Amino acid sequence: MKIKYHIVVVLAFLVSCQSNSQDRIQVNIPSAKTEAAYIWRTIQDIQFFEAHNYQVSLPKGHLIEELKQKSKSGKLKNEDYKRLEKYVRDSVYNNADYLKGYEKIMSEIDLINKMINQINTSDFNWDFREFKIYTVNLTLYGPGGSFNPDEGSILIYTTSTGQFKNYDNPSYTIIHEVIHIGIESAIISRYDVSHPLKERIVDTFVSLHFGNYLPEYRIQDMGEYRTDQHLKEVDDFKELDTIVSQIQNKK
Repeated sequence: MKIKYHIVVVLAFLVSCQSNSQDRIQVNIPSAKTEAAYIWRTIQDIQFFEAHNYQVSLPKGHLIEELKQKSKSGKLKNEDYKRLEKYVRDSVYNNADYLKGYEKIMSEIDLINKMINQINTSDFNWDFREFKIYTVNLTLYGPGGSFNPDEGSILIYTTSTGQFKNYDNPSYTIIHEVIHIGIESAIISRYDVSHPLKERIVDTFVSLHFGNYLPEYRIQDMGEYRTDQHLKEVDDFKELDTIVSQIQNKK
């Protein structure tokens, strides 16, 4: 009886959230198969994450440690993925572990929409890539957040207790990834921008554009400061392509 009551309460909450403004964000809870695939990609990239000091969350267990070592030595095989998929399905995945994180994001939907809708692409002399709908996919694993600029999708880390990495408020990470998507093609890929400089540009963008909504937003210090003297006000982003092009040509 308690289980049925809990399900009814959760469904009522989700329906009430869906009645609010959701015109720019769709939030998804992953399946066991989807989560296994993401864990696999995280393990494949474990050397990159460790090299950049990312705190990566993965399931516990001997199999995970074995696969991490195989990844570092370039020895991962297809059968390793099948073992991982079975392990996640049988011993790791629980749909209920994602509900609190889902609920917390839904409680911030109006703010996230407001920030996205505030981005006026006509303010830029370059092509900020915008999507009508951004898909936000939850995960219990990985470094905290990532994005797919071709699909307009965002992957965000949560916990079974509804916590998020770096910020307690998930809107901080989601808007950060939205900006990544917007600048990836026109700026980052076009000018071959390094990871530290890319993060500096995104953090500065978020801080200047949305600081009034996100007072606790922090600019990461990765030792890259070349854009600081050029990006001091919101209007400076109008010429971001020119600024980055000039900086990169001075290498």
